[in-house]
Amino acid sequence: MNDRPASWRMPTTKQMDKMAALVGRNVPQRHGLAPDSDLPSEYWQALLDDPRAEARSGPSEAALRLDQIPKHLLRVGCRRCARIVEIQKVDAVRLYGRQALWKDVGRRLLDNTCTHRTGRLEEDGCWPAFE
Repeated sequence: MNDRPASWRMPTTKQMDKMAALVGRNVPQRHGLAPDSDLPSEYWQALLDDPRAEARSGPSEAALRLDQIPKHLLRVGCRRCARIVEIQKVDAVRLYGRQALWKDVGRRLLDNTCTHRTGRLEEDGCWPAFE
């Protein structure tokens, strides 16, 4: 008649009273941080000690001029529609000039082929992610 295992059954009133009495006993005595309080120094030190923190400490590649980028293949993706556009650095220099910023070139490349057009300026276009 009842195919469910015993662990799926509703607890009895006595079991629920016992569980209710235990609520609050396992709560840690140390309270968390208030929303407006500062984070502990251990937190900040852990962030600084993380090896990934050093990888992002320099200027982002998107802020570099085309002649400063060492890679030969430039790639920009859209976080909105997941499209990826690639261009060789030589072609980008030929089309946009050596002094052009990669973030401007990447945005132009995405916007020229954007498929998300709503007619509203603040909603149109792609969201670039430079790789």
